[in-house]
Amino acid sequence: MTIYTTEGRGQRYDDIVQTVGDTPCVRLNRTGPAHVSLFVKVESFNPLSSVKDRLALNIIEAAERTGQLKPGQTVVEATSGNTGIGLAMVCAAKGYPLVITMAESFSIERRRLMRFLGAKVVLTPKEERGIGMYNTAKKLAADNGWFFAGQFENAANADIHESTTAREILADFQDSPLDYWVTGYGTGGTVTGVARALRRERPNCKIIVSEPHNATLLGSGLPQERNADDSPNGSHPAWEPHVIQGWTPDFIPKVLQEGIDSAFFDEVRPVDGMKGMAMAQHLAANEGILTGVSGGSTLLTAVEVAETAPEGSVILVMLPDTGERYLSTPLFESIPAEMNDEEQALFASTR
Repeated sequence: MTIYTTEGRGQRYDDIVQTVGDTPCVRLNRTGPAHVSLFVKVESFNPLSSVKDRLALNIIEAAERTGQLKPGQTVVEATSGNTGIGLAMVCAAKGYPLVITMAESFSIERRRLMRFLGAKVVLTPKEERGIGMYNTAKKLAADNGWFFAGQFENAANADIHESTTAREILADFQDSPLDYWVTGYGTGGTVTGVARALRRERPNCKIIVSEPHNATLLGSGLPQERNADDSPNGSHPAWEPHVIQGWTPDFIPKVLQEGIDSAFFDEVRPVDGMKGMAMAQHLAANEGILTGVSGGSTLLTAVEVAETAPEGSVILVMLPDTGERYLSTPLFESIPAEMNDEEQALFASTR
């Protein structure tokens, strides 16, 4: 009998931010067609359970290095949640006050987590979309002399994925083919940063980007209008409200524009977010891996790619966060809190 053992990391950490990154790539055994090898990169292993911990850390530390962020200065950012949670962790560890602006339509868990970590959360009307929370954050920064993190334009966003996420992927597959890498996008930092390295060091790896089927900003081919500072000038004409929180704001971020201009994507595929929820539920029940709607939607896209991929293909899928961030959303709507009839019968059998 094999007994599972561990040996520790062989080091101690001075603060929580030193634990960001080095997330595992895990093979799936009951998902997708049998003729391919399907792996997921589980970003919920980051300390605050999402890929956005990476960019939150680098945005703050890059600003510290350049002097843009002064000791004790307030940080402000617009976010659908995961970046804000990551920033709340980093700011708490480093001693910066944090103010978050977030559209009121995003999950309650997110705002409560940020407040639990010491941040202030300003909710903007859902009718104003992502642009509304973004413009509110910019105005608060300008009016109060705060540091605006600017995840949608900040070069530190993609840079951290080139220097960490991509290096981890390349190391984990150094002795293996890597035929496809599948991801969605929010700010575009993950896809842009990782794609820089893959195009350079694994040019035969196909990069597949997924986006909501009713908000195909990339698929539309329509450009994003921008202001002189690269901020979005209004919503993108192809955007519609969708169920994949954290994905595809109502504009194409500047960070993602590099990927468009550099032809980093081999294919852009639309995905139905409701079917993505079903895939997230499948992943939990059949692989024991908890992810949110964006992770389920990315995996669904990868399974569709796998169906026509050549025999023996190796596919890696990004899972951006944990499913626990969606308890109040439709992802958990079908999951009861009380016992069902079968569970009641099991209980009754013990009386």
